[in-house]
Amino acid sequence: MDTSYTPAADLKAATTARPGFGLLHTMLRVNDLQKSVDFYTRLLGMKLLRARDVPGGKYSLAFVGYGDESQGAVIELTYNWGRDKPYEPGTAFGHLAIGMPDVKAVCDKLAVEGVKIPRPPGPVQHGTTVIAFVDDPDGYKIELIQR
Repeated sequence: MDTSYTPAADLKAATTARPGFGLLHTMLRVNDLQKSVDFYTRLLGMKLLRARDVPGGKYSLAFVGYGDESQGAVIELTYNWGRDKPYEPGTAFGHLAIGMPDVKAVCDKLAVEGVKIPRPPGPVQHGTTVIAFVDDPDGYKIELIQR
C-alpha cells in the first residue's frame, strides 16, 4: 500500500476562489431562540445582526456574527414554531449558504455534473431573493443565494 498518498495532495488545483462567490452563513436549528441568541452574543461576544419572524413559514430567524454580513460568514439561528420535540445534537444542522451572482447558471452547470438539486432556482417563499438548494456529495444541504 502506498502510504505517501494523501487526499489533500489531489486538492491543490481547487484552491482558486471564484469571483463573486462567498460563504454567507451556516444555519443551525435551535430549541430556544432567545437562549441561543444570548449564548452567541452575551457569552461569545457576537452581535445580533438581524432577526425576523416569518408567520407564513412558522419560523423565526436570528443572524449573529462578529462583524457585518458583508465582512464574513455568520450564523443563522432558526427556530421552528410549534416543535414539541427538542433537536438532538447532529440533527439540528441546517445548511451552508453560498452567495453568487447567478444561481440559475451555477445550477445549470451543477446539473450537467449530476449534482442533485432538490430545490431548483427561484424566489424564496415569502420573499423575492433567488435561491436554490443543492446536495453536496455526502448529502449536506448547500443553499445558493443570488447576490
